[in-house]
Amino acid sequence: MDPLEDVLALVGATSHISAALAGGGRWAVSFDPPAGVKFNSVRRGSCLLWVDGVPEPVNLVEGDCFLLTRPLAFTLASDPDIPPEPAGPLFTEAVDGVARAGVGDDVLLIGGAFSFTERARALLLDALPPVIHVPAATPEAATVRWAMGEIDNELRAAPLGGTLVAEHLALVMLIRTLRLHLARAEGTGWLAALADPVLAPALRAMHARPAQSWTVAELAQVAAVSRSTLAARFKEVVGRGPLDYLTGWRIELAADRIRRSDDTLSSIARAVGYGSESALSVAFKRTTGLSPRAYRSHFAPAG
Repeated sequence: MDPLEDVLALVGATSHISAALAGGGRWAVSFDPPAGVKFNSVRRGSCLLWVDGVPEPVNLVEGDCFLLTRPLAFTLASDPDIPPEPAGPLFTEAVDGVARAGVGDDVLLIGGAFSFTERARALLLDALPPVIHVPAATPEAATVRWAMGEIDNELRAAPLGGTLVAEHLALVMLIRTLRLHLARAEGTGWLAALADPVLAPALRAMHARPAQSWTVAELAQVAAVSRSTLAARFKEVVGRGPLDYLTGWRIELAADRIRRSDDTLSSIARAVGYGSESALSVAFKRTTGLSPRAYRSHFAPAG
């Protein structure tokens, strides 16, 4: 099993394509903090990206893509010393799917945003840097550029179903970008663990069989290291031990099924590795602060 795929399925990523932005001459546009994850690709020209709280601007050139993973205001501009105009009115007045800033169309960006379920911040987004920049010159970025090029083609040609195709291609771009981030990931968190040769096999095993009664010794055997090495490395990178991580993942799976299905709590308990409803209830309340029944009532549709 693929832990990244598991998490993406749980956070329910959906994409929304926005109007393109064309800029010419000297221009600058300020954007409010996005509700989800913002993405853009530079299809023509070059510009600068400033993100609140990020000390240095990002120089974007043709073929570059970027993801903004935090609800932070940002600015796109041709030059660093131009007072920006707000994006809202420009996009409201977009013609043929293109908002315009400045004079001319030296620069063209296409993009949109990803929306997620309420657990996305804790499960995925907090493990990412505020900005993920995918330079066009990076050989591994070819597939990201391909996806964005296909999105551009779909939006320009406007064939039947083109918007839906573009939105699915955007999800391809998201996954490819996350893969690129993983390939160069450093630091801590479960995403960094996916790139760690010691921890990745243990993570994959737990995601493949979350209901199994794993021990640290069994996981260490999967990872081909000693128990002490696995436990210490897990604590160093993920911030908790392997069995604590397993408990957290089981509770995420249980919470998802409680929200989305009418399955009995006893069947959910067995599916995620607990021998009884009461055992699940204890672990669930310790992790979430609510019992499974109270959690289900909280997410039950009104009526």
